[in-house]
Amino acid sequence: MSFLRLLAPLALIAVLAFLLSRIDLETLQSAFSEISLAHVAAGLALVQLQIVVSALRWRFTAARLSEGMPVSLAIREYYVASFLNQSLPGGMAGDAVRAVRMRNAGPGGWKAPAKAVVFERLSGQLAFFLLAIIGLFVWPRLIGGEQEGRQAFRLVLGFFAVAAVAIAAIIAAGGRLAWIRKFQADITEVFIRGRALPFQLGTSLLIVSTYVATFFIASDAVGAPLPWEATLTVVPLCLIAMLIPAGFGGWGTREAAAMALWPIIGASAAEGLAASIIYGGLSLAGALPGLALLAIEAIRGRPRRA
Repeated sequence: MSFLRLLAPLALIAVLAFLLSRIDLETLQSAFSEISLAHVAAGLALVQLQIVVSALRWRFTAARLSEGMPVSLAIREYYVASFLNQSLPGGMAGDAVRAVRMRNAGPGGWKAPAKAVVFERLSGQLAFFLLAIIGLFVWPRLIGGEQEGRQAFRLVLGFFAVAAVAIAAIIAAGGRLAWIRKFQADITEVFIRGRALPFQLGTSLLIVSTYVATFFIASDAVGAPLPWEATLTVVPLCLIAMLIPAGFGGWGTREAAAMALWPIIGASAAEGLAASIIYGGLSLAGALPGLALLAIEAIRGRPRRA
C-alpha cells in the first residue's frame, strides 16, 4: 500500500522531468518577463471573487442541510480552507480541515459539516466536468477533422448514457436501501427543491468562470494569449488535472497538463509552464488571508470556530 501511495508522485516527477528536459529555458525566462502589475491585480481580484462566492455556495448548501452559519464565518473558513488546499498534499486537505473546524456548529458533530463540504465541492466539480464535456464539441474545431467531431459526439452520448443508467440504478435501489434514500433526499434538498438549482448552477458557473478567467490572465501575462476555444478545451483539462492527488494543491499535475496542452493552441510548452506557475501563484497569493487568520488563531492560542 505504501508503494502504491508513492507511485503517483513518482510518476508525476518522471513526467515533469521529461517535459522540463524539452523546455527552452530562455523562452521560459522571456515568458516571465512579460508579467505586469495589471495582470497580477486582475488575477488577485478574481481569486477574491472566487473564494467569496464559493463561501456563499457552501453556506447555502449547509443551510439546506439544516446547518446554518453567518456569512462572515463562511467566508473566513473558506479562506483558511483555500490556503490549505493550495499548500497541502492532495488538494483537498483544506476541505477536510474546514469540516473539522465546523464540528461544533451544530448538534451532530463533524458529520453534518462534512456532508455540507462534500456536496458543496460536488457542485463545483460537476460544473468543471460539464464545461469539459461541452468542450468535446469544440476540440475538433481546435485540432481540425470531421472524424474527431463524430468521435466527440459519440463520447458525449456515451457519457450521458452511462450517467442515465447510474441515476436509474440509484433511484431503483433507493426503495430498498435506507442510506440511498437519505442520499436522494439530501441531493433533492441541496440541488433541486425550491430555488436550489438556479443558485447552485449560477454560483458554480460563476466560480468556474473565475478559474478559467484567471488562467486566461496568467497566460496573457506570459505573452501567450489564449483563443476563446481554450475556455472549453485546454483550460478545463488543466483544472481537472489538479484533482489528481499526486502533488501539493494541484502543483505539478497542472503544470504537466499545461506543458502538454499549450502547444495544441499554438503556444510553446515553456509558455504553458509559465502560465500554470503564474496561475498557481495568483491562487496561492489570493488565499493568503487564510494564512493570516491561522496566524492570528495561533497567537490567541485557540482557533475561532462556530
